[in-house]
Amino acid sequence: MKSSAAIGNVIKNKSLTEMAMGYARSRVLCAAARLEIADAIGEGERSVDDLAKACGAQKDSLYRLLRALASFGIVVERSPEIFALTRLGQPLRKDAPDSEWSAVVFWADLLADSWSHLTECIRSGENAMRIMEREGIASRWSKDPNAMSIFTAVMGHAPAEDYMPIARAWDFSRYKTVADLGGGGGALIAAVLEAYPQVSGMLVDRPTAIESAKARFEPLKERCRLLAVDLCQSVPEGADVYMMKHFLHGYTDEAALGILSNCKAVLPKNGRLLIIEFVLPDVVDHADAQLEQRLMSDLNMLAVTGGKERNAAQWKSLLSEAGLECLEIIPVGGDLVSIVEAAHRN
Repeated sequence: MKSSAAIGNVIKNKSLTEMAMGYARSRVLCAAARLEIADAIGEGERSVDDLAKACGAQKDSLYRLLRALASFGIVVERSPEIFALTRLGQPLRKDAPDSEWSAVVFWADLLADSWSHLTECIRSGENAMRIMEREGIASRWSKDPNAMSIFTAVMGHAPAEDYMPIARAWDFSRYKTVADLGGGGGALIAAVLEAYPQVSGMLVDRPTAIESAKARFEPLKERCRLLAVDLCQSVPEGADVYMMKHFLHGYTDEAALGILSNCKAVLPKNGRLLIIEFVLPDVVDHADAQLEQRLMSDLNMLAVTGGKERNAAQWKSLLSEAGLECLEIIPVGGDLVSIVEAAHRN
């Protein structure tokens, strides 16, 4: 078997060993992001000496990191100790139009911290934050003053086009106003507004998320209201359709039930609630790369928030407990999510 994650003299990896070594690239990429190497290199070429000064790093150690980055295509060594960014590495710059710096730090650093406690999360059923608090360990999240802004930059800031499969998978044209609850940067509601010009929108989230979304909605300010609301406390009135994408999976059943009850309180008689989430199968009887993504998200929720991904029966049960009825579960073509359509129970 050809290894994609060999370390040291481990050359002919067995499958399980190769999986165990999969963290290596993540840590290398995280170090590059944290040192802001891509920004230091910029558009041209820079020597290791210059980069060490710019990044506040020890020269020899930095050179070793750069060579590793070059081996999987993030940078290229043009001549001895002279490096440039590749096309693949460009989004590692903070100032790149398609910057992935925040996403790299979010997944490879802030959330990786929680994943390092996964074993104890499984043993106790608690999330990593509670485990670290009990053990007197300061999380990377708590130590990073930019953690919340990094989180905000990652959530919902993709191009609206990326969310168009969801917008077209359900007929929003029958309704006047659609509210995106916990919509982050607003990519989903922007896609809905683009696909259905006659529809008005509401983006509802925390104050930091709403502030970061303002620039995107400047051209749409006549069609979309931006509201800073704690959805655990209340849901604003005024929409015919309320939707939540990858939101309830971050909550325990008890907390999710409270949010659903808040939604029910403002949902019009003929309105709809759309829960856009992964819907897990009842049985996992074969290896599947796409299913793996959904199940890894389930473990991510366990470690990070204490929430979970749910199967169809669990979604229906949760909705029923909130006094709502699941009308249909609609797979979204070209995406891993499904739309769980709910309404007032007859």
